[in-house]
Amino acid sequence: MNEAHLLQQYDNLLFSSFAEADALALGLTLLRLAEAAALPVVINIRTPDRTLFHAALPGSAPLNDTWARRKSNTALKFQLPSMLVGVRNQAKNESLEKHGLNSADYADHGGAVPIRVAGVGVVAVATISGLPQQDDHDLVVQAMEMLLAG
Repeated sequence: MNEAHLLQQYDNLLFSSFAEADALALGLTLLRLAEAAALPVVINIRTPDRTLFHAALPGSAPLNDTWARRKSNTALKFQLPSMLVGVRNQAKNESLEKHGLNSADYADHGGAVPIRVAGVGVVAVATISGLPQQDDHDLVVQAMEMLLAG
């Protein structure tokens, strides 16, 4: 996926508000999508300082929790989808370490998408870990689009 497409996609993911009930709705949407396809994923929705929703589905592993944390840290730090950060880094032949970020705490692989509220900015991040990075990213975007569509 190219940078322009990722940016356009992210621009379309703008909420008018986002509270704990919305995090639950998004988490349950992700859970239903993952269960329907028997996906071995970890689902995590968090703010910078607390977890709003977390589920580990059958077949996921403890390492998926670590990946979810690292990807969500990246999305929150850059205020961009982790996939977009990775695409930009690849294009520039750079790494997160260039920005002073330790790979034990940050990962620029797809799967973490910031949750933005109009007039406010980024308030949380939704993350999937357990699939190839493009699939992780696409699942989060699909669920966010479903929630936004009502």
